Amino acid sequence: MAIVESTTPENEAHNKLRIKVCGMKFAENIANVATLEPDFLGFIFVSGSARYAADTLDPRQLLALPLGIKRVGVFVDETTANILRIAGQYGLDLVQLHGEETPEQCADLQTAGLPVMKVFSVGETFDFATLMPYVSHCTYFLFDTKGEMRGGNGTTFDWNLLKAYPLSVPYFLAGGLDLSHVPVLQELQLPGLFAVDLNSRFEAAPGQKDVEKLRVMLEALRYNPMN
Repeated sequence: MAIVESTTPENEAHNKLRIKVCGMKFAENIANVATLEPDFLGFIFVSGSARYAADTLDPRQLLALPLGIKRVGVFVDETTANILRIAGQYGLDLVQLHGEETPEQCADLQTAGLPVMKVFSVGETFDFATLMPYVSHCTYFLFDTKGEMRGGNGTTFDWNLLKAYPLSVPYFLAGGLDLSHVPVLQELQLPGLFAVDLNSRFEAAPGQKDVEKLRVMLEALRYNPMN
């Protein structure tokens, strides 16, 4: 179901910039990052990815995460049955679909009670009409930089393209975000922007996050007076 962002005072809490840390893999690192209380933690269930989490994750640890942290499972062209099975096993609150998933598959997952974030790659231009078939079947969109890989390219795209965003579905902004972007993010006002997605630029190694670097980033974004 599409969510309409409001700027009314009673919905002020909905207007703050949420933070997602993606590509989590190792138990101790997950526990340490969780102490920073990000809004979302992302776990990649794509075999072949350097951040593939299923071999290292203990479902009990994910289920024991603080209630304020949403668990996000990342998939690429996986079957609906497998997504639902993994979501149940790890207690996922949301799935992030990075492949060629159809609006019908998104609808099936949401009907089964699993909110969907559909990812779209942005190059030098972007046609917002490609989003229309998904609007009724996604809770969020995520915009990442178009590159050789499906996510994790570590580069930004021209965020000015999103000034023309015409839809009510809130979205996550991804693609090479790091500490150098803090001043821009603190001033950034884009229609529909809901959260930022942090990953490769905060790693000591794939799946191993630099907790202190993340701490600085989260504190800088959270103390933004505009939020």
